[in-house]
Amino acid sequence: FSKAYGMANLAYGIPFEVDTRTNIGSTSKQFTAFAIMLQAERGKLSLDDDIREHIPELPEFEHTITVRHLITHTSGLREFLNLLLMTGRRLDHGDWVERDELIEIVQRQPMLQNVPGAEWNYNNTAFGLAAVIVERTSGQDFHEFMAENVFAPLGMTRTMVRPTPEHIVPDASMGYVPGDAGFLEAKDLGGAVGAGGIYSTVGDLQKWVENFSEPRIGSPAIFDEMTTSYVLADGDSTGYGYGLGIDEQRGLKRVQHGGADVAHRSMLVYYPEIDAGITVQSNHAGFQSSVAFRLAEAFFADAMEAEEEETAAEGEPFDPETYDAEDFEDFVGRYALDGQPSFVLTFSREGDTLFTQATGQPRLEIVPTSDSTFALTAVEASVTFHRDQDGRVEGATLHQGGRDQHATRLEGEAAAVW
Repeated sequence: FSKAYGMANLAYGIPFEVDTRTNIGSTSKQFTAFAIMLQAERGKLSLDDDIREHIPELPEFEHTITVRHLITHTSGLREFLNLLLMTGRRLDHGDWVERDELIEIVQRQPMLQNVPGAEWNYNNTAFGLAAVIVERTSGQDFHEFMAENVFAPLGMTRTMVRPTPEHIVPDASMGYVPGDAGFLEAKDLGGAVGAGGIYSTVGDLQKWVENFSEPRIGSPAIFDEMTTSYVLADGDSTGYGYGLGIDEQRGLKRVQHGGADVAHRSMLVYYPEIDAGITVQSNHAGFQSSVAFRLAEAFFADAMEAEEEETAAEGEPFDPETYDAEDFEDFVGRYALDGQPSFVLTFSREGDTLFTQATGQPRLEIVPTSDSTFALTAVEASVTFHRDQDGRVEGATLHQGGRDQHATRLEGEAAAVW
């Protein structure tokens, strides 16, 4: 089943069709990981190579970063998009980012934020470097390598890597963000190759996932490894393979990855035990791509475990207009991710408008979806607050990219803004 809704281009009144090319954002990461695996299978590299064997101009850190660390988000490198935001670059307004800046940023990183393989930190820098390694081991630009070695052999004729936001993508959807005066056009992120930057269609993504179960390109061993959760040095599982999130949904193994550029949103989810899946795409920044999981429950409920007992509050949809913003005062404060304590979510309120702001990132508006859950308006993420037995708010869970990350509430006031 496939169907399209709404508009691909508001300026010219072009409807969104099933074969409309759209930016899938970080859903692209599995393709980059696959390209690395393909090059490893061909003997062009090893996953255990020091990345400096392929990019020698990178600095020599205290600990070795391997190619495997790049595609599992365990490298210890800093997030280049956050760094650019901290310098005042308006990525949300199309400020230019050159791919070479990625290497220059890493060259200026004085030390790793963790020993490689010891911690999981979602990292676009690493996947950008992985694309560079594919280029240097193949002698082709990344977009040419993917077209020749992946997209064409699989018959993905409507899929391409966009090298820069200035390159033309025929039959593509324009991305839109809601504004005070209506929708506003949004440019794609620069420097996204490897971490994002792929335009595809729902039909082509089906062809891609069919290659998981019956590989025409790459061996079954590649997909077994890609869809197995990586294990950290201390034995903990990350819930992430190679460019793919690995978890369960109502008893079924779930392989998934979401994507978000400035405006475009994407989610691809595959259930290998029943060889079935869902992919959803949108050019609306407010789109909640986790709807793919609810669609999966509608289509595949007979293969899933029974739902947990419904709560008494379930029934009529929640109306955000009924939420009293003053109740949000219980949640105002700072919350540090348990797995990454330096990453702090700050929640605040100005009148009836509610906000969250993550370390090194701009402040974003959030909207209530129940009395304790809130959705971000400009990012594909949501938050659930938790109370202890005494009713005090002790923490929150950030739901993003198919992962649930608990954050503990911090006491006291934040440090003064620098």
